[in-house]
Amino acid sequence: MNQYFGMTIRDWPEQERPREKLIARGAVALSDAELLAIFIGTGQRGRTAVDVGRDILAQRGSLRALLDLDVRELATHAGLGIAKASRLSAALELGRRYLESQMVRADALRDPLACLTYVRSRLNAYPYEVFACVFLDSHHRVIAFEELFRGSLKGAEVHSREVVRRCLAHNAGSVIFAHNHPSGDVEASPADRDITLQLKNALESIEVEVLDHFIVGDGKALSFAQRGYL
Repeated sequence: MNQYFGMTIRDWPEQERPREKLIARGAVALSDAELLAIFIGTGQRGRTAVDVGRDILAQRGSLRALLDLDVRELATHAGLGIAKASRLSAALELGRRYLESQMVRADALRDPLACLTYVRSRLNAYPYEVFACVFLDSHHRVIAFEELFRGSLKGAEVHSREVVRRCLAHNAGSVIFAHNHPSGDVEASPADRDITLQLKNALESIEVEVLDHFIVGDGKALSFAQRGYL
């Protein structure tokens, strides 16, 4: 049982209050429920904001499952509501944009992790496959990230002509492909390898180099370059 059961957060020792703990020890020291409690702000009768946070996480099973929800779905949870759910969604988008700024400043070959971390943050939440491109200049600096196609790669959803067109539009010197596997299995299927080869051959005609193709899923990732598939 919680040692502070029946008490409000104001009654807790100062070093255990989520906001004060964050200030003193940094956000990394807080549990998922404590981080949520800072957004929730106030609890409900007989339950602190941390209790509410724990209950919401228990309902969804994990923080990721919770934050993957649409803002309207988030708002349906007791203790949140549309205003607090909006703040959570905004904070999540701020995190994505921070990762994007890190990726844009990075040399994609010298810091592939920055690129991978960003594409994972963008693609992991989708319940369907999304194919994206990271366009780079001749010095392997990021120009732009675009989600180009949605649906299974087994069909005709990924069109070489469109990828070529977008590379020309960005005056890209190289490109990194990325797509997600909603199943969580990041192994490359024959279709994944076939479309990558098709795209690589199409881009050779305009002298655009394919540096890598990432497959991301449920905390895991596969790099075609590391596997020797390119």
